[in-house]
Amino acid sequence: MSCQGPATYRTGGVRGQPGRMTLTGEREAQAPTTIPGATPARPEVRPPHRLARAGLLRDLDRPGDVFAALGPNWFSSIMGTGIVGGAAASLPIGFPGLRVFATVVWGLAAVLLLALTTAWAVHWVRHTDTARGYASNPVMAQSWGAVAMGVMTVGAGSVLLGGPVLGTTAAVTISWVLWSAGTAIGLVTAVWIPYRMITQHEVGADSAFGGWLMPVVPPMVSAADGALLLPHMAVGTGRTTLILACYAMVGISLFATLAILPQVWNKLVVHGTGPAAAVPTMWIVLGPLGQSVTAVNLLGTQAAGTLPEPYATGAQVLGLLYGVPTWGFAMIWLALAAAVTIRTARRGLPFSLTWWSFTFPVGTVVTGTSALAARTHLPSFAWAALGLYALLLATWAVVATRTAHGSLVRGHLFA
Repeated sequence: MSCQGPATYRTGGVRGQPGRMTLTGEREAQAPTTIPGATPARPEVRPPHRLARAGLLRDLDRPGDVFAALGPNWFSSIMGTGIVGGAAASLPIGFPGLRVFATVVWGLAAVLLLALTTAWAVHWVRHTDTARGYASNPVMAQSWGAVAMGVMTVGAGSVLLGGPVLGTTAAVTISWVLWSAGTAIGLVTAVWIPYRMITQHEVGADSAFGGWLMPVVPPMVSAADGALLLPHMAVGTGRTTLILACYAMVGISLFATLAILPQVWNKLVVHGTGPAAAVPTMWIVLGPLGQSVTAVNLLGTQAAGTLPEPYATGAQVLGLLYGVPTWGFAMIWLALAAAVTIRTARRGLPFSLTWWSFTFPVGTVVTGTSALAARTHLPSFAWAALGLYALLLATWAVVATRTAHGSLVRGHLFA
């Protein structure tokens, strides 16, 4: 999730070009201002007046500037909103109004998906060179994974919460469509973005950050969401194929995470956290950890009646024996990320879109903890899930409010 704050985060540039990229996705002054192969654009002449200072989007020269720099990182707001509803539906401890609240938040995420997809299409039509150029930005390119996960997060909410609103058939159909689209995009980003990092991006020794996980996490989300769709398939070859495909996608994300996480750890220990604006990306590490615990436990539950013995029983055992150690490491990382964030906040933590890193990754830990509570029937996991959900809800409320003010009211987040 890339940032639009004032701090810079040096991560190298595009091979063959001078200069380095900033965390905001802007190249420093000594670098060329165009992307190789792009058609040079004529300098745009802006009217001398600005929008009314008291109105909406008051920091923009004109409303159309909303579409000028609309990167894939904006889809992180859909992820962070959708997981609030999905995590609520998974909680082992319920209370009055929880499901209604979860459905409303899921509906909000669905509206955001429609609005942002439309706006992004306008961005691609009007600012094609800029849209293509994001893939050449070593920071912004990572956010392509947010597109896939944003789509699938709304799809998961559809099958979990959409039945009473849309009808079971329509809700499941929508979930299938969004899962298929998100899975296809996620499998592409899991190969395409690392390929560009290997062949085109100039990456320094201190460049690793949590955002490197963004392109490779979507297959893990596909695995967890695919498990939600398995009960809606007839027992047979198709269902067996899907569950094994989901396990394969767990492997894609898990082993990629195991390759990236040591580099992130080394960067933090050897080179430090970098600018304050980069600190929230530490929380992204929780995403593959929590989502993997969720996926293996949901798949283990669906293995009964789908896989033959002893594999069905083995899948359930894996949910526990993999899930608990991974959950333990997630708790340690959560404490570490929280301590660094609090320390940074005392010195000044500027708001940017990276703050959405506080939401979706924590939401996956909530669903993973809820899955372990269902597997073990232990009150400790149930109460831990509830406590983590309270943290998720609080951070989402803050980040969503700040984002709404910075986009709809002031508009500077679109700059």
